[in-house]
Amino acid sequence: MRHKLLKTFLLTSVCAAPLYAQDAPFESNAIYLGTIAVAGGADVDAINDKDVTAQDLDRKNPVDLQDLFRSEPTISVGSSIPASQKVYVNGIEESRLGVTIDGARQNNKVFHHATTNLIDPALLKSVRVDPGVAPADAGPGALAGVIAFETKDVDDLLETGEVIGGRAKLQFSDNGNVWTKSGAAYGRYNGFEALLYLKKADGGLQTDGDGNSITGSKTNLTSGLAKLAYEAQSGDRIELSYERVKDDAARPYRGNIGLIIGGRPLPLTRTYELDRSNLVLTYTDESPEGWWDPKVVLSMAQTEINLPEEDQNTFGKTKSFSGVFQNKFALAAGSVTAGLDFFRDEAEMDYESYTNPAWNDHPVEKLNNVGVFAQARLEPMDALRLSFGARVDWRELTGVDGSNHSDSGVSGNIAAEYDITPNVTLSGGYSHIWGGIDLAENFIMNSAWTYDPDGFETVTADNMFVAATGYFGDWTINGKIFKTNIDNARNASYRGGPNPTVDLETRGYELGVAFNWADGFAKVAYANIESDIDGRVADSYAGNYLTMPLGEMVTLAAMHEFKNTGWRIGGDVEHALENTRTYDYATGGDGPALPAYTVVNTFAEFTPRNMDKLVIRAEINNLFDETYAARATYGQDFSDEVEPLYEPGRTFRISAAFEF
Repeated sequence: MRHKLLKTFLLTSVCAAPLYAQDAPFESNAIYLGTIAVAGGADVDAINDKDVTAQDLDRKNPVDLQDLFRSEPTISVGSSIPASQKVYVNGIEESRLGVTIDGARQNNKVFHHATTNLIDPALLKSVRVDPGVAPADAGPGALAGVIAFETKDVDDLLETGEVIGGRAKLQFSDNGNVWTKSGAAYGRYNGFEALLYLKKADGGLQTDGDGNSITGSKTNLTSGLAKLAYEAQSGDRIELSYERVKDDAARPYRGNIGLIIGGRPLPLTRTYELDRSNLVLTYTDESPEGWWDPKVVLSMAQTEINLPEEDQNTFGKTKSFSGVFQNKFALAAGSVTAGLDFFRDEAEMDYESYTNPAWNDHPVEKLNNVGVFAQARLEPMDALRLSFGARVDWRELTGVDGSNHSDSGVSGNIAAEYDITPNVTLSGGYSHIWGGIDLAENFIMNSAWTYDPDGFETVTADNMFVAATGYFGDWTINGKIFKTNIDNARNASYRGGPNPTVDLETRGYELGVAFNWADGFAKVAYANIESDIDGRVADSYAGNYLTMPLGEMVTLAAMHEFKNTGWRIGGDVEHALENTRTYDYATGGDGPALPAYTVVNTFAEFTPRNMDKLVIRAEINNLFDETYAARATYGQDFSDEVEPLYEPGRTFRISAAFEF
């Protein structure tokens, strides 16, 4: 049931925002342009970055990955349920990118019907995305770029001079009656720092725009973050962090699909128990001098998925022990970062049949990698910024049969940005990445596999982009074309064996226009992305862990803060154009068109007079109650066989956050 009181509050908030006169100064020197990093100047790292900043997170109030990357048309997220959401950057699925959390390498490809990386955005302070061309020090196997998540630190939460603090937040969403409670406590003293954050979200089934219940959409998520750190007066800093996210609820039997039409009879839902953890030990020197600026990261990342059923139980676990030892050498024109990294990954599946023990299986694959790298970031003149580097990796796979398969390869990248006038900047880049052999998905591994004695065809990728940005007073205009080719991507299957590979190509372009004023911003962005698998149009089935037929997307985002009132309002619009570029297995021609949709989200936020630590926020998401499946959601191109997971209909959300 929708709540009339909540509706009234939301509508009153949006309409009455300018009427209040409170003291809440707006940071007029901040740039609020959403996820497109447009700051010019000498930031060599920003040549090909897309950043979700702390200001973006504060504005969006994200509850899942879709919210996190909202208003960025080249980053798509499929599925309406966090437990099965997958991220696509320039059309490439995240498992083909290098993903890190607090610098710790992630390898969480456990089950194709579940999410690849279960993330709670409430834990984050920023996200950096390097689409396509990525630096060598971003880690091994970054075939199509990098996604780097960073969680909150004590310094992000305490003002200068403060030694202790805390935060509490209560949020309610009427669609599914979802209650979210979170709290944090943190402090620092004599170089020591400590942080503890906990969150719990519970709720029932949500409904789509037509009022129909979305199968498996209950909320039962628990997350937490703990950090301990010590920084000596010399600048030497050591930090230990532990982050964990759990999701446990009845989900669609195939977690990323609403319903399979026909086929063998199956229950509508089954329990998905997801548990991801990340333990990271980091050493840095916060007062570097000259050529000595070291960084050491040691981490253990793990994801478990358990599927208990009446007649069977299927359990999968992937764990990754990794480390980075690097140093940044300061130069007159910039810096060079060089070092060594490694990882030891293991993927296992444990299948137990309660009716036929002969079917029981416990396959395991292991993967080891050692790499050396160097990346230069230089500004040889005021108008020119360069980034280039290379790495060499040695990799060994141990198959489910105990056989070993080794190989090595070289990767390289170069990117440049040049100010052809004080207002116009051109940039471009290219990378060739050797990805070697990667682990198979846990849930399709088969102990009966026979590995090719001649070894694997190792995966490689070529990425390129060309971009231009113009700054004209308060206006920013940008455009970019990009392309990625991945050759010999491993495409193992239970019956097809461990060795099959496919080739993938994605290409596209994006355009953006943004306008800044003293108290807010507005921006419009457009992207058109096409993808092919083995030379033909990609589909969502063959595109598992690869790509999706995305097509054209337009986004709009805006925000305005009313000076000295305590109010700010904003929202965003996502419009997906009809996509007729799909594939039909029966004819080899065009498949069903993916329908167009338009989604509008709005919010109003208020900080009362003399209570600048309290923030009251109200949102209306999917304002016009659109019935749709997000463009990156699986199965829409099989409309005769698949009912996709639809997104929630109109949703009213209210929250109160207090800092003390």
